[in-house]
Amino acid sequence: MSYTNDIASFAATFDLSDIPDHVSGRALALATDLIGSAIRAAKESESTPAVLAMIQRLGLTGGADCTVFGMDRRYGPAAAALLNGALGHSLDFDDTHAESSLHPSAPVVPAALAAAEITGATGKELLGAIVLGLEITCRLGVALDPAAHYARGFHPTATAGVFGAAVAAGRLLKLETHQMISAFGTAASQAAGSLQFLVNGAWNKRYQVGEASMKGLIAATLAAEGFEGAIDAIDGKHGFLSAYSDGADPHRAAAGLGQIWETMRIGVKPYPACRYTHAAVDGLLALRRQLDLTPADIESITIGLHRNGIVLVGDPMGEKRRVRAIVDGQFSMPFAAAVAIIRGRFGWDDYDLIGAEVADDLSDRVTVVRDELLEGHSHPFGAIVKLRARGELHRMLIADPSGEPASFPDDDAIATKFHILASPVMNGEEGALLLKIRSLPEADNMRNWFK
Repeated sequence: MSYTNDIASFAATFDLSDIPDHVSGRALALATDLIGSAIRAAKESESTPAVLAMIQRLGLTGGADCTVFGMDRRYGPAAAALLNGALGHSLDFDDTHAESSLHPSAPVVPAALAAAEITGATGKELLGAIVLGLEITCRLGVALDPAAHYARGFHPTATAGVFGAAVAAGRLLKLETHQMISAFGTAASQAAGSLQFLVNGAWNKRYQVGEASMKGLIAATLAAEGFEGAIDAIDGKHGFLSAYSDGADPHRAAAGLGQIWETMRIGVKPYPACRYTHAAVDGLLALRRQLDLTPADIESITIGLHRNGIVLVGDPMGEKRRVRAIVDGQFSMPFAAAVAIIRGRFGWDDYDLIGAEVADDLSDRVTVVRDELLEGHSHPFGAIVKLRARGELHRMLIADPSGEPASFPDDDAIATKFHILASPVMNGEEGALLLKIRSLPEADNMRNWFK
């Protein structure tokens, strides 16, 4: 039995008209959310100028066929996928899938959009391809076993994401099953993404997600042109799952395809930081409101997280308490806790607290521990907050951070987040763009939709 073949068959042959409307609608909401982040990052992410300069210097701008959000020019398909993916992930404000512990839209949506624009696909075809790409990305992330994958030092958004990008692009390039199998073979050779960025707050976290999108598009295009990739690339002896995890279960990659929609299990972020900080931030904001707290009132904060969260946002504690760069802040539970208490919110503009004495002082009062009460759940994003203030101890369990499927934001909330991100850099044009995005199901040809 080849799970690779089963997944490829699903990706190449599943009837897009059989995707339920509410699933396609969710994909549109997720794409809208990602685009808002990309627009802001195009102008304000500190890593953007270097990526743009690299593309220019290496002559990767050719073609000018495809949209890059937040830019005043168009790019070739590969560069567009790279840029939209990197920009969409740069603020760490993009969506998350709890069970796989990854960000599915950032690698998938840009590859799908580039493929749709070069093929002249319809908006409905684009959304259908996005759904298929999200499904495969999430399932591969689950099959890897996120804890085991993290333990090997990999970043699942980038590693699993290249396969989802290949699926989304391949579907729009009309790959047959055998071609999709070849695309997976090439994708497996390109799957990359290291957690080493955590050591110094490096920008490669953003870049490797954009690269996954670009590489997925490349893998699908190679297959469309007759390139022969390795077979059994997902579940073979030297395939993706066995090479990247010590605890992989390939059955989970194919289970429920076309019946259980993982797209509906994707959550949207209310804060621009690692999802493992969000439940605790929700709890701290609630306690701040209830108790009318100020930083001076706080004696200590202890935050219990799942072991995956400790790896990303709680260890080593000394470094997490002394944030000096935005990526550091995006992966620091003490910093996120300090922002919540100091500002009573946590938005992109609140990274101005990096290096501030009040944030450092409060971070010193935050301790992060692994709490086994959070183990064994279907998802790892909960938190237990113990806050001592004014001589009293307050405890709160937050099982789900806000924005998860049970509290997924409605269209108005998605629009509000989009406007908050886009309006400072779009000079009043963000409303028209939002209408264009929301009208994607009506698009008869994506080549001209965003011109």
